[in-house]
Amino acid sequence: MRRPNRTKSMTSVREVPGRREAAKEEKRARLVEAAWELFSERGVSATTTADIATRAGIAKGTVFLYATDKDDLVFLVMHDRLAAVSDECLRTAPKRGPLLAQLQHVFGGLYALYARSGELGRHLVRLLPGATGENAKRVNALTFAFVHRLAALVIEAQARGEVRADVDPMVAATTCFSLYFSGLMAWLQGFATLEEAGERLVPQALALLERGLHADGAPRR
Repeated sequence: MRRPNRTKSMTSVREVPGRREAAKEEKRARLVEAAWELFSERGVSATTTADIATRAGIAKGTVFLYATDKDDLVFLVMHDRLAAVSDECLRTAPKRGPLLAQLQHVFGGLYALYARSGELGRHLVRLLPGATGENAKRVNALTFAFVHRLAALVIEAQARGEVRADVDPMVAATTCFSLYFSGLMAWLQGFATLEEAGERLVPQALALLERGLHADGAPRR
């Protein structure tokens, strides 16, 4: 009697979950790309989940394995782009300061992403307060981590003697983020373009904040 090849059967068992995860991730990527394309072409309100499923080549019900509804799908689409742009901007920020230049570089890159995303970006900013979907929670977690990374920039500025030692890095980072977000709100409400927010409004507000952060009480040139 031939004995079963246990090694082969055990390997197959181990590989199945891996293949399933790969297939799930591949469908997610198709869904995100299809949603990005349709939201960009038609706008969020004129796009249905059925449209997105058809473009992605998946069943309509499959959409809801990745997002609770269309609004949550907006967060799914934007999450990876926000993560990638924030990573890149923090990586390429001028390493030796000044802090104001670093912040302008990072915030400018994010404003550029929102400019490219158009109505999709506006929809995300509009939804952000109080959003509770699973992908909204992921974006909120990404934002929390981003503020901590801004705090690391403040700590480095303190080590250079640029920021007073008694400044709480997280308070400073949260304040800087609030100024950045005020630029998005000005854009959302039609008070300013993202270019104006990134090049004039927010830098001016950060410069005012800088006066209170500097060790000598005045901004460095």
